[in-house]
Amino acid sequence: MCGILVVIGKGKDGELVKELSKRMSHRGPDESDIYITENGHVLSHERLSIIDLQSGKQPIKGSGKAYMVHNGEIYNHQQLRDGVLKDHVFRTKSDSEVIVHLYEKFGYDFCNMLDGDWAFVVVDGNDFIAGRDPLGVKPLYYGLDERGRIYFSSEMKPIADHCKRFSTFPPGHYYTPKTGFVKYYKPDYEDYLQADQDLNLNLIRETLIEATRKRLMSDVPVGVLLSGGLDSSLTSAIASRLLAESGKKLQSFSIGLDAEAPDVKAARKVADFLGTEHHEVYFSVQEGIEILDKLIWHLETYDVTSIRASVPMYFLSKAIADLGIKVVLSGEGADEIFGGYLYFRNAPTAIDFQKETIERVQKLFTADLLRADKATMAHGIETRVPFLDKAFLDMAIRIKAEEKMPKTYADKEKYILRKAFDTPEDPYLPQEVLWRQKEQFSDGVGYNWIDELITYCSSQVTDEQLSGAAVEFLYNAPTTKEAYLYRSIFNKHFPQTSAAQTVRKWIPKWQENLDPSGRANAAHVKSDLATAK
Repeated sequence: MCGILVVIGKGKDGELVKELSKRMSHRGPDESDIYITENGHVLSHERLSIIDLQSGKQPIKGSGKAYMVHNGEIYNHQQLRDGVLKDHVFRTKSDSEVIVHLYEKFGYDFCNMLDGDWAFVVVDGNDFIAGRDPLGVKPLYYGLDERGRIYFSSEMKPIADHCKRFSTFPPGHYYTPKTGFVKYYKPDYEDYLQADQDLNLNLIRETLIEATRKRLMSDVPVGVLLSGGLDSSLTSAIASRLLAESGKKLQSFSIGLDAEAPDVKAARKVADFLGTEHHEVYFSVQEGIEILDKLIWHLETYDVTSIRASVPMYFLSKAIADLGIKVVLSGEGADEIFGGYLYFRNAPTAIDFQKETIERVQKLFTADLLRADKATMAHGIETRVPFLDKAFLDMAIRIKAEEKMPKTYADKEKYILRKAFDTPEDPYLPQEVLWRQKEQFSDGVGYNWIDELITYCSSQVTDEQLSGAAVEFLYNAPTTKEAYLYRSIFNKHFPQTSAAQTVRKWIPKWQENLDPSGRANAAHVKSDLATAK
C-alpha cells in the first residue's frame, strides 16, 4: 500500500516531482524513492511496507528496461511466480514485482490475471501502461499539463495545481498511448439479466472465507475494523478463526462518541464472543468538527455521507497506527451486493432491486471505497475489503434478486448473508448481532454525531450563502447548509473545476427524505430523521 506519482514526458524536474509526491507521504511513511528514465519520464513512490519489508522498495525494474510503481496488493503473486512467470528471474519477494514481469511477457493484456486491489504504472522506454483494479479499491487519478505531459497519481494533491485538467482513472480499465482506455473487467453480473443463479448458502460462506483468507497475506500484523454491524462482524469472525489456525489472536477496533454508542456496544459483544484483543476509541463532536478542514484535504471529496463517516474512521485509524498496526480488514461492499441499505426495502420490483445493487457496486469507488482508503491512509493504514473479492462478487451478485429481497417487512436486510452464517452448531456470531438492523457507520458511532454536526454547519452558513450556492458553485451546487460548508472547504483546497467533477454525491432512492443517514428511512427502529426536512 503506497502512493504513486508518474509523469510521462520530458522536462519535469525530478526534485519538483519529489516535492509533489511528498504531498501524499502519509500514504507511504516508511520510505520513498524516485527514478528518472533515460527518456525523461519520472516515477516516484511513497512506500508503506507490508510485503517483503527488506527489498521491496520501488520503483522496481523488470528483466529489461521497464520500470514500475504500484499501490495495493496482489494476492495471487506467488501463484503467478510459480506458474506463468516461472521462467522469470525476480529481484524481490514483493507482490508488486509480478506486474512488470507480466507486462514483459504478455504486453498490455494481463490485468485480468491479477487477483487483488491495485493501481500501477509501467514505463518501458516511451511506451507505458497504467491500470486500476476492477472496483477501484485503490485510488488513481490522471491529468495533462500545459506541455502535454501525462500524470498519474494516487491522490489529486500532487497534480491538481500542475495539470490544466485531470480526472479519476476509471476502475476496471487500463490505459496505454496506443490503445487509450481499455475496459478489461467485463463481469457477467453487469447485465442484470444474468442474476439467474440459485441460492447456495454454503457457497456464500465458503467463498467469503476464502476471500478473507487471501487478505490476511502480510508480513506485518493485521487488525479489523469492528463496528458491530453484520459486515464487519462477519469479517472479524472469519479472520479470527483463520488466524487462530496459526496460533494468532485478532486485534479488533471500534469507535463511538462514548461507551454506550450503538456500534461500540455491539462491537464489544462481538469481541467478547470471538475472544479478540479489542480496543475501543472515543471522540467528541467538537473534536470531529475541528478536523473537518484537514479531513476534507485528505478525502478529496465534498460528499456528505463520505465526510460524516470519515471523521470517526480518521480518529480510529490514528489509534490503530499508534499501536503499530498497518493493515485492517473492513466490511465495505456487502450493503451494495446484497441490498443492505434500508431504502432497498422500497424497491418497486426485483429488477429494480438488482439494477440498483449493480449500480451501487460500480460506483463504490466514488464513495465508500474512497472513504475507506483515504481516511485510513491519512495515517498510513491499508484497508482490505473481502466482500469485494472478484470470486465472491461473481457469485453473490448473480444470485436471483428475489432471494436477496426481504420476504416480509419483518425480515432483515441482507437476509441471505445472515442465513449463510446462521450455523447454530458452530456459531460465527451472537444471534443478536447476526440479526442486528443495519446502522450506517456515521449513525452507529452515536446519533448525536450527525445531529450536532448538522446544527454546527447550519450555524456557519447563512441563508443568503445557501441561496447563492448555484451561482457560486457552477458544478454540483450544494443544496443544504451542511453540504455548502463541506463544498467551501473542498474549494479552498481544490478550486479547480476538474477537482469538483471527480465527486459524486451519494443519494438514497425510493424514500421521501433524501438525507443519506440510515435514520432518514422509516424502517429504522429509531427513525427520528424519517420526517426531518
